[in-house]
Amino acid sequence: MTEYEWTDPDTFASVLERVETREKGHFFEDFEEGETIEHDPGLRLTRWGNELWTSQTLNHDPFYWRADAARERGQEETPIHPDYLLAATLGCTVEDLSEKGGYFLGRTNVQFPTDPVAPGIDLRVESEVLETTRSNSRPEYGIVTWHTRGYDADTDRTLCAYERTNMIPRREPTEGLETDGGRADSSDNVSGSDGSDSSDEPDDQRTLPETFVIPEGTAFEDFEAALERAPDRDTAVAYRHERGRTMDDLTVAGLPLATLNTAKQHHNVDVMADSPSGDIVTYGDVTRSTALGHARSDEQTLREVRFTDERFHTFVTPGDTVYCFTRVLETSRETTTANERAGTVHFEHVAFNQHDEPVYSGRRTAEIATRDASN
Repeated sequence: MTEYEWTDPDTFASVLERVETREKGHFFEDFEEGETIEHDPGLRLTRWGNELWTSQTLNHDPFYWRADAARERGQEETPIHPDYLLAATLGCTVEDLSEKGGYFLGRTNVQFPTDPVAPGIDLRVESEVLETTRSNSRPEYGIVTWHTRGYDADTDRTLCAYERTNMIPRREPTEGLETDGGRADSSDNVSGSDGSDSSDEPDDQRTLPETFVIPEGTAFEDFEAALERAPDRDTAVAYRHERGRTMDDLTVAGLPLATLNTAKQHHNVDVMADSPSGDIVTYGDVTRSTALGHARSDEQTLREVRFTDERFHTFVTPGDTVYCFTRVLETSRETTTANERAGTVHFEHVAFNQHDEPVYSGRRTAEIATRDASN
């Protein structure tokens, strides 16, 4: 038998042309409605991972950093930030659900039923396949919706839950029998538009308010008072946040890999060179958390309650800068906890880049400290 010099460049190039690739991830045909997928391995939620995530996304609430601030809110130690918990929960699912690539079409019903979560918990994640549908506009893809839950592995307590929808590559392209709503192009962790046509709306619904009001402070009463100063459709409580964060090697590649997010879109420059983005792209939860970090710097957040209608509109690549715009929708004196020193605020947030293009949007419900609690 002839012995080859396997590392000879010409020989090795010939070998690579002939061998098969052992692929990762799953195709659309692999998912069956009703099945439950246990994601292995899970991830230990550490203080190091929490501080890495929150520091690099500018989420600097001392509650998640300093023991004295945590004790003031009734916690013995600094807890895990919900943004890091959510990103870790999704990251653990990527190898099983979306590593093949595909367009992130949206996420909703994000909930944190047992906030706060202590560091040192082992995260166990599972997903249920809620729906699989064909795509008319893109026969090379199908559409899958999962309901994902993150648990405390020791107690089975639910820490985080959400629903997300992705386009997933098919093994064999086929002409779909059902429409996907005409969603536009995008990339993994970046969703396209919802296919709606604003020109179908009445003219008065597409008219922007004449006046924009900004809260005068960061406490719950300031958001409440701002809405009282905007009683009709010609006035809105809306503003942009000054801070921006330029995406770099750590935020684009380092943070997703630290959450076990193995999607090549975030770390394989070679593969992504021929993609529509032309480069690796930022993990959607990094974009989202960075924008929310900007927003939270202008409020006294006590607890995240839920997120709905989250969408990622276009690519964020290394060198892009993420800013944030906020609209205050509603306030309530009722809270999900027996906390008399907080009120509930409903926000809409839009992250945008240096070209003023929206890159993320979502609706958020949070408990904001009242003025006596924030003093």
